[in-house]
Amino acid sequence: MTKFTIGEIFMALTVPLVWGMGFVFAKGAIDHFPPILLMAFRFMLTAMVLVWFVPIPRGNLVKLFGVAIVAAAIQYSLTFTGLQGLEAGLAALVVQLEVPFLVLLGAVFLGERPAAQKWFGIALSFLGVGLMTQQDALAGSLVSVVLVVAGCFAWALGQVMVRKLRDITGLQVTAWIAVFATPQLFLMSYLFENDQLTAIQQANVTVWATVIYLGLIMTCLGYYLWNSLIRKHDVGRVAPFLLLLPVFSLLGGMLFLGEQPSVEKFMGGFVILLGVAIITLRPRRCAVS
Repeated sequence: MTKFTIGEIFMALTVPLVWGMGFVFAKGAIDHFPPILLMAFRFMLTAMVLVWFVPIPRGNLVKLFGVAIVAAAIQYSLTFTGLQGLEAGLAALVVQLEVPFLVLLGAVFLGERPAAQKWFGIALSFLGVGLMTQQDALAGSLVSVVLVVAGCFAWALGQVMVRKLRDITGLQVTAWIAVFATPQLFLMSYLFENDQLTAIQQANVTVWATVIYLGLIMTCLGYYLWNSLIRKHDVGRVAPFLLLLPVFSLLGGMLFLGEQPSVEKFMGGFVILLGVAIITLRPRRCAVS
């Protein structure tokens, strides 16, 4: 088993940091800008930067178009529309349901057989969401929670579709999903949002800085680091670092957005994280002498 170098540990810590802060910056922008339109500009910037550096995946174009619909256009529309009604830290906690959904869909569509430990973690994660939605402080945000949970399911389904791709690199997947997702997201914004031209004309520096962060830092850099790590190490060894993502979002929300998380509000969030930890962390085997 290959050990992490100091540089790889730094990379593994950077991924949840840049992804977690993406929720914080996006939350600050979508209070004044349509969320689906924001995602469209994000993926347009990602595509413009990456598409020149990867070959056209000719045998996978149709499949990638389908992946882009599910894992980008639908997923990001649901997740970031839901983010409008939630604090950034809370949304990042709910997004952790991507992991149990991925395990469930892997069992259904890929024939994977999760151990009893993973099933327990899945049940605990969904119990955490149930506890979170029962609190009076979230009573008016139930629709937002449902949207983010649906986005988690779409993401996991998209990852199952990605796993079935052959003869393609991670950078090609990232670049060409962005190429296909851009027009899809602009279309979805046209269908489901209003006053886009006014929003663009009145967008401030914060909005465009968020587009740059989401497109270049969160997507290009974040996925470059992630794909580099999982090419050298098992996903099961890298994934636990992502448990830090909501921690960074919570801290970022407090520092930059003035959010005031309460202990009661995050009881369910703690249970979600505990469930995800049980799914992703492998118990150490004792050496037999």
